[in-house]
Amino acid sequence: MVLGGCLLFLLAVLSAGTGFRAVKAGFEGHFLAQGGREVRDELTVVFSPGRPELDFRLSFLINEAQLFTALYEGLFSYNPVTTSPIPALAESWELSDDGRQWTFTIRENARFSNGDRIVAEDFRRSWLSLLAPERQAPYSGLFDIIEGAKEYRSGETADADSVGIVANGRTLTVRLRHPAAFFPSMLCHHSFSPIHKSMVNVGDWWTTKHVGNGPFRIGELGEDRMILRANSQYWDAGSVGLNALVIRFADEDTASELWNSGQARWVSGGVNLETLTDRSGISVHTLFGTHFYFIRSAEPPFDDYRVRRALALALPWEELRAGHFLPAKTLIFPLQGYPEIDGLGDTDPAEAARLLAEAGFPGGKGLPELVFRIPSADAADTVALMADAWKEHLGVSSRVEVVPFADYFDALAMGGYHVGSMSWIGDFPDPYSFLKMWQADSNLNTAGLRDADFDRLMERSMSEEGTKRWETMAEAEQLLLYRGSVLPISFTPAINIIDTNELDGWFPNALGIHPFKYFIFRELTPLPNVVMAVGGTN
Repeated sequence: MVLGGCLLFLLAVLSAGTGFRAVKAGFEGHFLAQGGREVRDELTVVFSPGRPELDFRLSFLINEAQLFTALYEGLFSYNPVTTSPIPALAESWELSDDGRQWTFTIRENARFSNGDRIVAEDFRRSWLSLLAPERQAPYSGLFDIIEGAKEYRSGETADADSVGIVANGRTLTVRLRHPAAFFPSMLCHHSFSPIHKSMVNVGDWWTTKHVGNGPFRIGELGEDRMILRANSQYWDAGSVGLNALVIRFADEDTASELWNSGQARWVSGGVNLETLTDRSGISVHTLFGTHFYFIRSAEPPFDDYRVRRALALALPWEELRAGHFLPAKTLIFPLQGYPEIDGLGDTDPAEAARLLAEAGFPGGKGLPELVFRIPSADAADTVALMADAWKEHLGVSSRVEVVPFADYFDALAMGGYHVGSMSWIGDFPDPYSFLKMWQADSNLNTAGLRDADFDRLMERSMSEEGTKRWETMAEAEQLLLYRGSVLPISFTPAINIIDTNELDGWFPNALGIHPFKYFIFRELTPLPNVVMAVGGTN
């Protein structure tokens, strides 16, 4: 998942040394008289500006993934504390002796928001629609673990029956290419959710009658806000703690005003820190995420890894990472049990010049002017350091194109540049959620990498389990770093503004996903001799 651009602004502030406290006490919000006490039942959340993509088949932004926890749900969902998989629409499941066939039984009371039953065919139809080659769904590569899915999404075969997904009433059978004990963790991802048959072939989900299956349904849609109501058809409706969510899409100044006034109790996008009257609600924790630059290798001469490695070796790594909250030498945040690898940190201008000459560009002669394409929130001083080093040590000139974040990822897909910037958060706690981005046939391969050695390692890992699988993936990551495809700068902290004394069910976790199902306002107990006033004044 891509980190929102406005959050990069907060990362820059954090790197500059601003201090934060993570807890705030307060009692602003929406109140409703119920059962003799005052209960708040509506939460306002602020996301970064821009209309979110409602069709989860086409989405890859972190704020959209958060929104989808309200609107959609698959066979499994994320534990709000650990992000480990917990059963959702899967009432039960069985695994074959060979570890390749999973048989799921869907809950009897599983319903879409319009009351229609959810059956296995809804999953099969939805997954095949996401795999359709013409859709080019960003996360279609996740499905490669399923037998025949890779061949189907690549257009090698048009036979949907060749894909290992079989539906029969409430029974969904999924046949994998290889055993994968981590499959339930993958199934938490929103791309594995079912789609109501009325929406499968609709192009713009903003313009049709929306039908979801999550704990909330869409009540109102607007350009700067969205109101979600509790979904009475949700299979576990009794566990949902709020009656309504108000999602505001706001710039930094408006987000600050909404927090200061007490209207918003969670800001998940950018905010103007200078105008916050109370900073104690700022929460910082570690994410399974990395901010990095990449060298686009779709076209020569950057398809030659000697050119990319030369560029990497010429960089002043200590200076580039200085001041960052969590400097990163590797692409993947260290996971417990994941092998330690040699990170990218050596600066060797002489070797860089030698490699460049060996590739046919002595002194940088013959190389095109390097074009940086970065979002407006990116750190200008980091880019300047990179450009200066390449000019000084390799004789390579550069120029910078700055693109508004709302248009940035479309601009990356267009090509016409050589160096891009991205912050990526893993979709589930596994190295594959990062490494899949660099496979030749991945729809997430923005860098355009075509490295047969890397692809062979990734293919080999698909047939392995446990420690051996992670060892192969570590070898693949090492290859990416050595060949200069990815230039990691820092691991990504999550920065939120939230009152966890007032709002329960929100927990810091490594994926930055906080399922809305578990949110509930804490009951407020007045201090002795303090009267809590509710409502307006005359």
